Amino acid sequence: MKKIIPSLVTLIIVIGGFLVWPSPVDSVAWHVPVAKPLNMASQSMADARIIPLSGAGPEDIAVDSQGRIYGGLHDGRIIRIGLNGKEEVFATINGGRPLGLHFDKQQNLIVADAWKGLLSFDQAGTMTVLSTESDGLPFLFTDDLDIASDGRIYFSDASYQYPQPDYILDLIESRPYGRLLRYDPSTGETETLLGGLYFANGIALSQNEDFVLVNETGRYRVSRYWLKGEKAGSTDTFIDNLPGYPDGISANRQGTFWLALPNPRSPQLDQLHSDPAAKNLMMKLPAWLHPLPPQQGHVLALNEQGEITARYLDSHGEKVWMVTSAQQEGNCLYLGSLEAPQIVVIELDKKP
Repeated sequence: MKKIIPSLVTLIIVIGGFLVWPSPVDSVAWHVPVAKPLNMASQSMADARIIPLSGAGPEDIAVDSQGRIYGGLHDGRIIRIGLNGKEEVFATINGGRPLGLHFDKQQNLIVADAWKGLLSFDQAGTMTVLSTESDGLPFLFTDDLDIASDGRIYFSDASYQYPQPDYILDLIESRPYGRLLRYDPSTGETETLLGGLYFANGIALSQNEDFVLVNETGRYRVSRYWLKGEKAGSTDTFIDNLPGYPDGISANRQGTFWLALPNPRSPQLDQLHSDPAAKNLMMKLPAWLHPLPPQQGHVLALNEQGEITARYLDSHGEKVWMVTSAQQEGNCLYLGSLEAPQIVVIELDKKP
């Protein structure tokens, strides 16, 4: 009995400390709609080509005019795969985390770096900082981009509250900290087109550049901001209630968008979103105790009306997993990943 009492006291102290210890998030309730199943056939990724890398996390992929492949890794390196298949270091961002990548008309590699902001690299790998803030609010999580024919760069700041390593906190808290931004290289100015987004992520322009899409990962939807016509300056929903977390999105500029879904939705997490107190408590726990969605590889093709036209799936993530971007160059679809140490290549002309 004497041994039990101290143990109970210790347990009470531990539990009490856990309850009063502040949570890293201040969550709000979100009543998540029930996921709709995709009633359509999917194309297998079993015959995809894998390019192994010396590091992990090529979150986005870009291909230059010579056909060389680029990806940004966890350690700040931007690697390049030559036509001979060999990997080399194109540039290194010290203390950076390169995410979104796109080439402009001058073959400068424009990079959305989670820590450093919007960057430009010339063909020799020399870096220039283009933008680090908008309206006096610094970027905390520069994420993805697309470039218009006039050279203006549309990009996202996923969250001005949580940096890239803490992206889970942003998704759990369910507050709109994201922004859609536009940088004009002719003036050097950055403007905020749209605020109040729930984890602003992938960016893609339409074929005629009359609208730009921005993924709201924290709401399972893709939002549309109109750039031209009677709706210019307004926003609406392009597609919502997706079966997974929308991450990167790209346009082939021929009427097709490629949408990457790194993870499917978790019914447990969807249910938990309605209870802010439970979410706050959960985020005090070690990460290994958090409910996690299953692993898979998933990419959707969408037309410009927001309709799903094709689906590529590795349902158990056996070969392809955590796909965070899909970029079409010719008949090849290049898949990036926030965590996997590889670039995946799907030859579209081999698919029905």
